[in-house]
Amino acid sequence: MGIAIIVPEITARLVYTLKWIFTEQLGVAFEVLTEKPADKDDYFFIHYNGNSTEGFKIPDAGLLFEKGINHQDIGVGQWGDLPVLFAVNGNEATIPFDIFSAVFHCISRYEEYLSFTPDKHQRYPATEGILFKNNLLDRPIVDEWIFKFGALLASYGLSIKLKQFEFLPTYDIDIAWSYKHKGLKRTLGGYSKDVAENNFAAIQERTAVLRGKNADPYFSFDFTDKLHKENNLQPIYFILAAVQNGPFDKHILPSQPDMKMLIKELSEKYQVGMHPSYETNDNPELFPQEQKILSAISGRGIMISRQHYIKLTLPQTYRKLIELGIQQDYSMGFGTHLGFRGGTSRSFYWYDLQAEQQTSLLVFPFSFMDTTAHYELELSTEEAFQKLNSIKENLQKVGGLLITVFHNFSLGTDKEWAGWAAAYADFLKK
Repeated sequence: MGIAIIVPEITARLVYTLKWIFTEQLGVAFEVLTEKPADKDDYFFIHYNGNSTEGFKIPDAGLLFEKGINHQDIGVGQWGDLPVLFAVNGNEATIPFDIFSAVFHCISRYEEYLSFTPDKHQRYPATEGILFKNNLLDRPIVDEWIFKFGALLASYGLSIKLKQFEFLPTYDIDIAWSYKHKGLKRTLGGYSKDVAENNFAAIQERTAVLRGKNADPYFSFDFTDKLHKENNLQPIYFILAAVQNGPFDKHILPSQPDMKMLIKELSEKYQVGMHPSYETNDNPELFPQEQKILSAISGRGIMISRQHYIKLTLPQTYRKLIELGIQQDYSMGFGTHLGFRGGTSRSFYWYDLQAEQQTSLLVFPFSFMDTTAHYELELSTEEAFQKLNSIKENLQKVGGLLITVFHNFSLGTDKEWAGWAAAYADFLKK
């Protein structure tokens, strides 16, 4: 049985949304028609039309037929036990909200094009979003809608292929070593800071590491290699490869021989991506320079990326990534909050709202980052992994994709991150 969706008009927004829901998430073919044909009795008709009073009806809130970017009056309601956006009251529909507009609003990041007060890093704040304001940020609400929608369609005899749960670990390599390979000037500066703060334990640790008596506390790559082999995982490493340091780019320079060797070793085992420096946001000409360096060292074309500090500004950032040949971006999340920036755990092609077209950039959302849990939310190790397990369980229920972001320093032996390595190993085993 085929699906035909009857609509008042066909727009780019509508086609984009329907393809993502039906083709990519539910695995079912569909047609979009502006009127119901008389010769297709074997089709299952979905009426997405405010004038229809028959059959399977989805209310039309109007967003997918609008032009431009405007403030939206979004009704909040319930679909059984599920909270929903773009609820439509007083409409005799099969489901009580415009699921198509709700999905589009979330994954297009519509609200991020409207005026807002940026945070200290000039980012869109999680607290400005409708998901945060309705206590929905920490759950994959779009995936929940689609899972329930798919089950409802299946009850009508349609062949729906719901997705299965998947897990993808990723790592951001901001600072590969805590003490080693930083050069004389930065090493002396570190000693000076320790002295000024009377941090004699740090002085002893730094000296022991530099003399080769102790392992560097940030170097956890052998540990994670072992975990990947034991659990049959293929992670992605995003590597900061700027040619100079800055206030927010405190990495080991890629010209350093040991850093070069590390990049080569990682690229031989795993997929490697860009981690554009903080400075690329003000000096975009630095991006292709960093891309070229990482490509030359790894011996691979670099076509995936995640923004350092999650500095993502729409549409500028994504347009620049496309211009530079980036095919996949993994920045869709918040640096300050755990959860789902676009309401979904599943990948989607970025829709350029200003150009009103789907682009070639495939966006992969993440839902958990170690530094967010530790620094921003100040969670204990136990609390952080309880939160991670809760996210995982929610995604398992709806066949979601769990993408985690860890840093090498959180999985090493640094005292500030005590217990994290063991908890991570236990999480992967379970």
